[in-house]
Amino acid sequence: MTENQTVQQKSARRNRLAAAACFAAALITASVVGTQSATAEGAAHNAARPAAVAAAAPGLGSARLVQSEDFQRGLNPVGATVELTGRQGLSACSGEETMRDLTQGKATAYASVTWTFDTKGLLLESAANAPTGTTADTWEKQLVALVQACQDEPAGHWHYGTAHTLTAPGGSGHWYPAYNGDGTVSGGVAVLRSGAKVAVVELTGQPADAPTYVEGLATAALKRLAS
Repeated sequence: MTENQTVQQKSARRNRLAAAACFAAALITASVVGTQSATAEGAAHNAARPAAVAAAAPGLGSARLVQSEDFQRGLNPVGATVELTGRQGLSACSGEETMRDLTQGKATAYASVTWTFDTKGLLLESAANAPTGTTADTWEKQLVALVQACQDEPAGHWHYGTAHTLTAPGGSGHWYPAYNGDGTVSGGVAVLRSGAKVAVVELTGQPADAPTYVEGLATAALKRLAS
């Protein structure tokens, strides 16, 4: 890749990150696809969550994605858009690359969700089911490489921080805090793996205590993926 191409790619990443925060406000008022009211906490906490999709291939569907009850205090979800095409952007670091692009359309199933909150920010999750464990290994490594490409940035640039390990029955992964150019934390990202399933989860636009949110959400997402 030439230096000019690298600059253009990173510029696209920055533009996508900025657009995500603006897009969140629009999504809050838009029609929500594939959602239903959460009932786990009753009327005191009525947030939208993805409905299970019976048409999804075995082993992957919206039930494997983050649900409304997985959000910690301080994150109040107001809507979720679920897709099964693999065409949602992977992360703020990936520009316009999607899970379908990364897997070259070879997954046996895809599932993704975009969560919006009553404050700025988004939670994006994209998952794929590989035809074999070996293929899942390759996709996991590609996702990790994608995240690591945004760890080493010039001073004053948005970037991902150091990797932290996650484990859960049936799965494992790594999560990374995200930092604004001034060094403050603003969300983070996680790469997850359970059997033949891989996923990337990213929280954008959240406040300085976001590492706690990111670790908790990544752990919840890994448990869902492995369930």
